[in-house]
Amino acid sequence: MQPSVTRWKTLLRTTALSLLAVVAAAGVGAGPAVAADGNVAWTVRTASNSYGEARSSFSYNVNPGGVVEDAMVVANRGPAPLNLAVYAADGFTTDAGQLDLLTKDKKSVAIGAWVKASAGSVVIQPGKTAQVPFRISLPDNATPGDYVGGILTALTQADQAEGINVDRRLGIRITLRVGGELKPNLAIEDLHVTYDGSSNPFGKGDATVTYKIHNVGNAALSGKQTVSVSGPFGVLRVRAGDIAAPPELLPGESWDVTVPVHGVAPAVSLAATATLTPLLTDVSGSTTSLKPVQATAHGWALPWTFLLVLVVLIAVVVGAYLYRRRSRAQRKAREDARVRDAVAQALGGREPRTS
Repeated sequence: MQPSVTRWKTLLRTTALSLLAVVAAAGVGAGPAVAADGNVAWTVRTASNSYGEARSSFSYNVNPGGVVEDAMVVANRGPAPLNLAVYAADGFTTDAGQLDLLTKDKKSVAIGAWVKASAGSVVIQPGKTAQVPFRISLPDNATPGDYVGGILTALTQADQAEGINVDRRLGIRITLRVGGELKPNLAIEDLHVTYDGSSNPFGKGDATVTYKIHNVGNAALSGKQTVSVSGPFGVLRVRAGDIAAPPELLPGESWDVTVPVHGVAPAVSLAATATLTPLLTDVSGSTTSLKPVQATAHGWALPWTFLLVLVVLIAVVVGAYLYRRRSRAQRKAREDARVRDAVAQALGGREPRTS
């Protein structure tokens, strides 16, 4: 019996999403989505209107309850008509640090819920373009801050070889800043430091500093990072090399960081300090550095080889002391016996009386 259609529909494979459509000289987004047979291709770009021309993405400042109307232009570069689904979705940062959009079967609660295209699908003839209007309607109680999502076109095709449906998506990023008090804030959480010494008792080793960057504010933020490790009272401080900036984190998102620090002296007690300078980018693309945040954690850097040598030396000293003490006791016992023998002989073999 053949597998049911429902089963095939549950096996969806999504191609990588091109979120930033870079506008070429001709005004067409680069990097069209191409089907496996090479006969299907389309591009997307922003429409030219009062919001601007040749925009790389959609970006707006809107107050709660506000409305925005804009459009996306879709072009069919293939030889056959295209029937594309059109929908919006919330964005998120992947483990690789890239922006992606929720798939259609996932529920969106922000941009994906506020953006509505004029139609759920569009049919485009070969060599033709179509303008797809959409409307953004913010609820009156929309929370101030930054939101990222996108508007997507999607083509679902059957992969006969694998017996599954392949969902190909191509969209444009939507960045939305809802008016109100902006509270940009990054936190450093779960800071730890570990130490790995060398076999040389007096040599230096490597420390590893780990922590989590958590966006606890309501603005999308990246940041500049520095990490240092020192001994007690800040002595023997060593700074880590250049640390890659984290991706721009959306409100509520977090990012794990691992930083190696080389050439750290085994100072018994280590203090690791991480400093993070948040970077806020506005809708015009201008970036502002905010007040740095800092966190410190402590760990142990015990020179195990040196301690082993020290333990051996202490054992030798203690052993020598105990040996000498035992030898003195034995010599004293022999001397006492010799004295008793001498006294006994002097008394004519009689044992000396004791009082």
